[in-house]
Amino acid sequence: MDGKTALSMGREGGVVKKLELSILPQSFAVCRLNAGDAIPDWLEEVDFWSITRTSEELSIVLPETRVPASWKSEKGWRCLKVLGPLDFSLTGILASLASPLAQAGISIFAISTYDSDYVLVRDHDLEEAKKVLTDAGHVIET
Repeated sequence: MDGKTALSMGREGGVVKKLELSILPQSFAVCRLNAGDAIPDWLEEVDFWSITRTSEELSIVLPETRVPASWKSEKGWRCLKVLGPLDFSLTGILASLASPLAQAGISIFAISTYDSDYVLVRDHDLEEAKKVLTDAGHVIET
């Protein structure tokens, strides 16, 4: 990230105060499979997905239209993307999003990647989440 990008993000004392976000167009599902289950090869056809495997589970986030009926899933999530790439030295990125949303009673599911962060909120909370984040100083592309 160059100096201009860091300044436009509103850094204050090394902590991010303002972020630019976009909203992905589709609804997502958070799915739980067993820890030893295979990662489906058809995920290669999906434009956004995230996988985390632990000793207890295999979690997959993907567009809800692609979730097999046999999977345990929580559907109805919308995804806010922090526009990046983000420098690893930045602090408070997720906190600057999670804190105001938590104060408003909005549950989140967070995903971090090398370049960016994604925050999923329930579809029925999206409009309120946009208002809360805008009121907190963030900019959301429309």
